[in-house]
Amino acid sequence: LLNNRGLQAAYNELALAETDLVQESLPPNPTFSISRIAGGGALEIERQVVGDILALATLPFRSEIARKRFHQAQLRAALETLRLASDVRRSYYRTVAANEMVGLLTDAKSTAEATAKLAAKLGETGSLNKLDQAREQVFYAETTADLASARQEATSSRERLARLMGLWGGDLTFRLPNALPALPRRPSALPSIEVDAVTHRIDLQITRIELDALAKALNLTDATRFVTLLDIAGIGKTTRDPNGSKFRERGFDVQFQIPIFDGGEVRVRQATETYNQAFNRLTEKAINVRSEARDAYRSYRSTYDIARQYEREVLPLRKIITEEMQLRFSSMQVDVFALLVEARQRIASMRAAIDAKRSFWLAQSDLQTVVNGGGSGETPTEARPTTTAQAGGGAGH
Repeated sequence: LLNNRGLQAAYNELALAETDLVQESLPPNPTFSISRIAGGGALEIERQVVGDILALATLPFRSEIARKRFHQAQLRAALETLRLASDVRRSYYRTVAANEMVGLLTDAKSTAEATAKLAAKLGETGSLNKLDQAREQVFYAETTADLASARQEATSSRERLARLMGLWGGDLTFRLPNALPALPRRPSALPSIEVDAVTHRIDLQITRIELDALAKALNLTDATRFVTLLDIAGIGKTTRDPNGSKFRERGFDVQFQIPIFDGGEVRVRQATETYNQAFNRLTEKAINVRSEARDAYRSYRSTYDIARQYEREVLPLRKIITEEMQLRFSSMQVDVFALLVEARQRIASMRAAIDAKRSFWLAQSDLQTVVNGGGSGETPTEARPTTTAQAGGGAGH
């Protein structure tokens, strides 16, 4: 949070809003004027002190509106903080998942390379035809390409994480885990997710404050619709005639506008429509927040169930299948090609399991964002390739 300069710039906006609050809380400065007229031996000096009575009378109302604007700026700074935290959290899970995928594909490449060499030797002896040799070679080539893509994704994700954390120079040597954290034992039960989101969302609170400030501004506009200028001036006048006699006069001057052509209807209409616009946007946002909360919680539960299914069912069964195939291969009940097909399918299942776990942690981050605010507009759910699609290249043996 301290290193990200974009966030620090948002805090500078908060400081600017505080200066606006101080300025709106101060009474208007009086205006002093002096004039000197001389001619024909006579001299006239006039002094005036002019004060804006209307601005002084409305000072408490304007100060209250400024306080609400400042509170709004505070919440905006908090919202930017939450947005940065959400982006860093999502980038962290993506980077760690990419590291885990690199480790898996590195092992898979070693297996594919050994398979390709075995296929080449069998081809030299005539035990393997060209079609089967090509299948093993393409598996090695595709795995090599997938590993290169995974490494590029891991590097790009790490750089994005470094940008979000504002790191450079020697700080870029930070270390990350090579695997995602384990799934929680059970998912969170949130029966009142909609209420929590409507209550805690900071962007919704900002809109409520905006509506309240516009309501006060509407009342102020309606109260001053007929009087937009009210100045009172204290006048002191000194006159000296050619005979040397002096005369001192004191008085006051009042200036105000006469609402003949503009009775304030336009300003009141503008303030009313602005308030109605803010009210409709608040209602729309509240409805959207409820929908986002329901959708985020459903995604959270479904991604948890999918990731748990891979953890509890798919991967253990794949392990059993691998062990049984190795036993049958040792007893010469299956050939090497059946063993290789099963190895491809196991790798595909492990890749899908990593994607499923990453989707869960991203969904959990989205759920936190939906409840508290700070989203960056990213799509919560991500497409995950199925095991069948990934293992399709191994069919045909």
